[in-house]
Amino acid sequence: MIYIGADHRGYDLKEKIKLYLKDQGIEHEDLGNFKYEEEDDFPDFANLVVEKIIEDPERNRGILICGTGVGMDMAANRNKNIRSVLAATPEIAIASRKADNTNILSLGADFVGEKKAEEIVKAWLGAQFSREERHQRRLDKIDT
Repeated sequence: MIYIGADHRGYDLKEKIKLYLKDQGIEHEDLGNFKYEEEDDFPDFANLVVEKIIEDPERNRGILICGTGVGMDMAANRNKNIRSVLAATPEIAIASRKADNTNILSLGADFVGEKKAEEIVKAWLGAQFSREERHQRRLDKIDT
């Protein structure tokens, strides 16, 4: 399951990504914000997505969107077993899945347009963790 959340600066891109996921037949759930609300706060939506990922961090995945992506990424990564990547390119997204087994993708709506966001999401969802011993060893050091 893909859980998706965004604040006001990420709201429009979130709505476009939801359409992309629907068109691709990818099961997802929107955890808000459900409308443009200029005074909302990104941690509220990051926390909702993180709660869902923590239920099954190896199977559930999340997509978080704010203006730069940095706030969402920081908020998510404060939690054990959460491995969020702020990806600006499909290559970063793929590498993060292969080497770091990321389970949340953070996007900066101010810097990534709809087309690029779709490319990044597609790449991230299509990539798999390498399961190489060196990569797992590094993750074990983080998740302790």
